[in-house]
Parts: sequence; structure tokens; C-alpha cells
Amino acid sequence: MLTILGFAMVVCFMYLIMTKRMSALIALIIVPTVFALAGGFYHGLGEMMLSGVKALAPTGVMLTFSILYFGLMIDAGLFDPLVRFILKLVRGDPLKVLMGTAILTLLVSLDGDSSTTYMIAIAAFLPLYRKLGINILAMTCLVNLASGIMNLSPWGGPTARAAAALRIDALDIFIPMIPAMLLACVTLVGVAIGFGLRERRRTGVLQAEAHDYDVISLGAGDEKECEANRRPKMFWPNFILTTVLLVLLVMGALPIQILFMLAFAVAAMLNYPSLSQQKERIGAYAGNVLAVTSLIFAAGIFTGILSGTGMVDAMAKSLLAVIPHSFGPYLAVFTAIVSLPFTFFMSNDAFYFGILPVIAQTAAGYGISPAEIARASIVGQPFHLLSPLVPSLYLLVGLAKVDIGDHQRFSIKWGILISLSLLIGGILFGAIPVYR
Repeated sequence: MLTILGFAMVVCFMYLIMTKRMSALIALIIVPTVFALAGGFYHGLGEMMLSGVKALAPTGVMLTFSILYFGLMIDAGLFDPLVRFILKLVRGDPLKVLMGTAILTLLVSLDGDSSTTYMIAIAAFLPLYRKLGINILAMTCLVNLASGIMNLSPWGGPTARAAAALRIDALDIFIPMIPAMLLACVTLVGVAIGFGLRERRRTGVLQAEAHDYDVISLGAGDEKECEANRRPKMFWPNFILTTVLLVLLVMGALPIQILFMLAFAVAAMLNYPSLSQQKERIGAYAGNVLAVTSLIFAAGIFTGILSGTGMVDAMAKSLLAVIPHSFGPYLAVFTAIVSLPFTFFMSNDAFYFGILPVIAQTAAGYGISPAEIARASIVGQPFHLLSPLVPSLYLLVGLAKVDIGDHQRFSIKWGILISLSLLIGGILFGAIPVYR
């Protein structure tokens, strides 16, 4: 009964959010509650739900302060000199422009937010692509895939979801995958070189004017608001602070939540010392924070009920009975491969909160750890960001003024290549086991 109830709950959840009959936030709360009540789990239901929320509270705190921190850095203008430098460095040569697009987007994507990345990259490069006559689909492809690679950071959505669904530390997923991400970055730059050589043969090398790089508006608000929020004198303090933060994150010197809280507090005092300025900057990103953290806490109810009722154990045992014993040791690679189609045809919420816990529980029977399954599950993310189910994709094609179908047809094969490079890197550097 628990097996049927568990699979029915996952299928119902996936159906409701894929058909847009219910938002992911509401479905994460209502669906498990209804199925738990239908299964007779009246007693202790509140404790299960609260236990799940408590387990995900650290993830919610981390996402809250990472969004606020990187939002402040963008508003203060930390990335502006980098954007201008790269633009002046690459102007005129399509090869350099496309390489610059890939490298800049990889750097800007450190904030883990695809929407912010798209706004920065498109604002920086679109005028140059139009002036030089370079294929804009090449730009959207590189920007899309670069964001997919760097979105695997601990404060990015997929890694945070995988950590939340399996109740493990996001750094246990991220740090072993760093070499694989570097390989994927090199692969992406290689793709950019291929695009650049093709465009150079087609358009030749032209000289752009210096004034093409004078005005760049990054951050929340219109151009005047962005300019008012700039803190050019604070560039080096912000750069040092961000570098120290990233180093400490990789070292694991303090819990990731505490590091972001401390970094945000320091950044706010340095850049916006008055109380009114701080309130204004926090308010500018309140919508982004609420959208992400509310989803994480709602997921706590889903995972709490799935675990507390014993559904996930029953579902895992059922999968163990179906999967041939000889196939079980390869579950990590299997998870990585199926993450491509699964996350393309369904949302990350459906995959990470609905399917991944079941796979992880099944894999545990073969000695594959939850962290290894979680690493395998994020391999498909560069491909996932090409999915029409991803809202930020519409922002990207809208900013670049290209057809979404044209973008997908151009980019899908390259998305598969980048995801496979992540898998190969994960296997080569021991983050994902081939056989256990």
C-alpha cells in the first residue's frame, strides 16, 4: 500500500506542476498532505512536516543570504569593470567575442541565478553581436549553457534542491564536482572557439568604436537607479570580500550559511552604510528571496512526509525488486544519464523532490552514497536550462529577440555535449562511480 501511495503521490505531484494546474509551491504542500491523510497517517503528521522543514532550514538561510549578497555586488558595480574590460579586449574579432561571451558568462554565473546572468550577458554583448553581424543564436547558446554549468554551485538551484531532497550538505555535492565543472568550462570554451572560427570566416574582423562600451546598466532597476546604486570606490574592497568568501566556501572554514550571512552584513555596511539604503537594497531583492526560500520550505513538507510515512523506503524496495541485480551497481551513471531527459521534460522540483529520493534509497542498497547519487543527478543541468519548462529561458530569448524554437534547435546538441563532459569529468575525477 505504501508503495502504491508513494508512487501515486509523486505522479500526481509531477502531473499537477507539469500541466501547470498547480504551482510547485502549492503542490509541495497540498499533495503530500492529502496523500498522507488518505493513507491514514493522522497521528504524527505535523511532526513529520515540521521535521522536514527543520531539515531544510539551513538551505533556506543559505539561499536567502547568497541572493542578497550577490545582488548587492551587482548593484555596487563589482562586475562592471570586468564587463568593460572583456568587451574592449574582444571587440572586432568574432572569435574573441564568442570566447569572451563564454568566459564572461561563466564568471557572472557565480551568483547561481540564471535570470541575473542572462540580463548581464545579453546587456553586455547583444549590441556588439548586432554591430558585427555575428549569429545571435551562438550567443544565446553559450550564455544558456554557461549558466547551466555554474548553476551547480552550492547556492544554485539544482545543487540546493538535491541537497535538500537527500538531506545532505551542498558542499558534499559541489566540491568533488569542481574538476568536472572545470572540464565542462573548457569544453564550452572549445565550443565557443568553434563558433568563433565559423563566424570569423563568414563576417571577417571588424573594428568596433570605443563608445560602444561606455554605457552598461547592470543591477535592479532602470538605468538611473542602477547608476545611483553604483559604488565605484568600493570595487577593491568588494573584490577582496568576494574572493575571500569564495575561498572560505571551498575550504569549508565555516558553515556555508554563516559565511553568506557574515559576507552580506559586511557588504551592506561597506557599500550602503545608512539604514534607509540597506532597507532599499534588501527590498529590491525581496521578491527573488521569497520565491526561492518559500519553495525550499514547502519542499520540507514533501520530503518530511515521504520519509516519515515510510513511503520512500517502500518505493525503494519496489525498485530494488524490479531492477536486475547486475544493473544496480551502475545506478550512479544511470542517474546521470536519465537526468538529461527527466529534467528536460519535467521541472527540477519534480525530479529532485519526486524521483531522486527514490533512486538514492535504491542505490543505498548497492553501497552508493546519497552524495554520489546527488552529484550524478546534477549532470543534466546544462541541458535542463534549454527546457521550455524553465521560466528563465523565456527571459533569455526575449532579451536577445530570438525564437525559442530556433534557439533550442541550435543549442540542444551542444547542451548534450556539455552535460556529457560533466559526466565524464565526474567519472574521471572520482566524484561519480561507474560501478560500485
